[in-house]
Amino acid sequence: MYQPVLISSGLAGWQFLKRTYEQQLSAFSQSTLLQRDTDHFADKISSVTTADELVADRQLLTVALGAFGLSEDINNTYFIQKMLGDGTTAQDALANRFTDRRYRDFSEAFGLGPGEVRGALRPGFSEEIIAKYQANSFEIETGNQDESMRIALYAERTLPDVVTGSGSDASKWFGIMGQPPLRTLFETALGLPQAFGQADIDQQLSVFQERSERILGVSDPADFAETETLDRLVTTYLARSQLAQIGSGASGASIALTLLSV
Repeated sequence: MYQPVLISSGLAGWQFLKRTYEQQLSAFSQSTLLQRDTDHFADKISSVTTADELVADRQLLTVALGAFGLSEDINNTYFIQKMLGDGTTAQDALANRFTDRRYRDFSEAFGLGPGEVRGALRPGFSEEIIAKYQANSFEIETGNQDESMRIALYAERTLPDVVTGSGSDASKWFGIMGQPPLRTLFETALGLPQAFGQADIDQQLSVFQERSERILGVSDPADFAETETLDRLVTTYLARSQLAQIGSGASGASIALTLLSV
């Protein structure tokens, strides 16, 4: 399988990865294993009409879960079958009970719940899911070398969708907080401690808003759909991640020199 090429960590590595992303993703997506799974998905997904059928085909399920960053649930077949079978229209549906909105997006996309329209009937559905699967798979392979790069790629690809559309500012912040990769990115960029997630949820919201305004200059999450603001967020995240990697043993002068050299 093609391995993502990373020349270094931190901001210098990120700039190279962004410049070469399209070429690297294309090469990665042509890998034999990925091609086999995506070809199977394209051929078979239109014939799937129930959650049982989707879960029973491991190749289909691999692509379906991978498209939403949920590959670790591949063996939780009963859980996934229940989530797809419930759909998302009922308030008490399984997918609606999770703060991680990826589960709701996954179930909603396939439309296999009561009264829902199957996603596979929508033009371009197969291509859309395959593209997400390829991007997520590339991010995972990148993360095997540098987790901060994986999170940065994930944020650039998904954050604009999370913060646009209907819903209050608070609901959009909760959407960010409910996705582990995005939460990690914001907590690092905003200088929040690991134990912060144990605080009262309303207090967390208040701190996210206040620190985002102070550090990034915005408190409205919709602003992160703008390229300049998103770039500032990702750059801040990578800079703080790099500081953490340099380690507490480094002097202030050496840290400054390292950051100035990227």
